[in-house]
Amino acid sequence: MFSTLTDKQRATATGTLILLAYSMLTYTITGSKPLGVITDIASGLAVIGIPLLMWPIFRPHKALNIAYMAARFAEGVLMIIGGIFILSPALEPYRNGIYEHIHIYFFITGALFFYALLYRTRAVPRFISVWGGLATLALLLVTMIKLFGVQYAPLDALVIPLVLNEVFLAVWLMVKGFSETV
Repeated sequence: MFSTLTDKQRATATGTLILLAYSMLTYTITGSKPLGVITDIASGLAVIGIPLLMWPIFRPHKALNIAYMAARFAEGVLMIIGGIFILSPALEPYRNGIYEHIHIYFFITGALFFYALLYRTRAVPRFISVWGGLATLALLLVTMIKLFGVQYAPLDALVIPLVLNEVFLAVWLMVKGFSETV
């Protein structure tokens, strides 16, 4: 199915899925259970779809590509489970635990693989992959600090560069597509 896409279609679809993956924030923002279920599941499917779309672009780096795919599949499945948990009052509190204590590590791992692959393949300008990699390392640092019980609100601001990078990357892919070197 994905093999018939042109590079421009693949880039546009990838950018769209990157943005769709952020819809999992809907439940946290609105508290709407029906919307939360739908958006968590849609986000999980988007996260699983991104490495499928990127497989041909990242193909030359097979081992890293497989590791990237595995991390994103695990992340996506956790998001889908989170959406299903919203349906049950008994399980709903575990949704936050999934996102805060398990999902975050698959997200970070997948993001590090993703930006390394983008850097190696030059699918986008290198500044985008370097920015994403550094922003992911900042998120890893914040996550590790929180493991020690440190709750300092300004640390949460270190998440902003990664969100901005992913939105920038998504728009770049939808407008400009992949670099000519791909």
